[in-house]
Amino acid sequence: MAGLLFGTGGTPHSAKSLSTIDGIEGIVELGLGCMEIEFVQGVRMGEAGAHLVKEAAIKAGVKLSAHGPYFVNLNAREPEKIRASQDRILQTARIASICGAESITFHAAFYLGDPPEKAYIMVKKYLEEVLHQLKRENNRVWIRPEIMGRLSQFGTIEEVLNLSTELERVAPCLDFAHWHARTGQFNSYQEFASILEQVEERLGRAALDNMHIHVSGINYGKKGEIKHLNLKESDFQYAELLEALRDYDAKGIVICESPNLEEDALLLQATYNTLET
Repeated sequence: MAGLLFGTGGTPHSAKSLSTIDGIEGIVELGLGCMEIEFVQGVRMGEAGAHLVKEAAIKAGVKLSAHGPYFVNLNAREPEKIRASQDRILQTARIASICGAESITFHAAFYLGDPPEKAYIMVKKYLEEVLHQLKRENNRVWIRPEIMGRLSQFGTIEEVLNLSTELERVAPCLDFAHWHARTGQFNSYQEFASILEQVEERLGRAALDNMHIHVSGINYGKKGEIKHLNLKESDFQYAELLEALRDYDAKGIVICESPNLEEDALLLQATYNTLET
């Protein structure tokens, strides 16, 4: 198996329907290797459906991950919003586990004007409660806060790596396009390599052997991310990222979130496969 598997964030556009099972079949037809189930508008899959998804994925040899609902803010002011956010992460992890997914990702929080240090304390506290509950349920899914693209959002590389070192079963979802949009930098081989070095330094080689990566083209301004673009319509240096991933022998999944989904996923896979080992 290649060091990295490439796939789409959600069912490919070319699939017969939007269903997850048709998405898995679409991934196979395209010659891709993984897919992220998008629960971004809510976890609308029951246990019976999740068992069928697992069967289909195992049969097809497609690796799954899942993206939690957008309506999560572990730094919310209202206790009920915190609880609802925790529940959404738990629901995602429970159904993802039944689907056979090894990890889930989610957008952890907004700063809401708080100093980042204060927001970090809140996110860590409430995420820890989620993790304790999953441990009680013997749920072994990796929980991956995502690197976020807007300055208003919790999710710098440092924040996500800190959570990953301090909490068990937490690991980063490295969205390289988001980090480029947020910083206006990190768009060259050397900068991509520096991120991978940081991951290895903080979390060990095992983290590079089990990566969850998001890639897309991206449009950004002073406040960071504006919207996702197709790779060739953006300034994102995806070939240099792939070179860095190859040179650091990164393994895991690369989920494409460009608007054209499978076209860019196939572009990433083809570009990666042309690199010399």
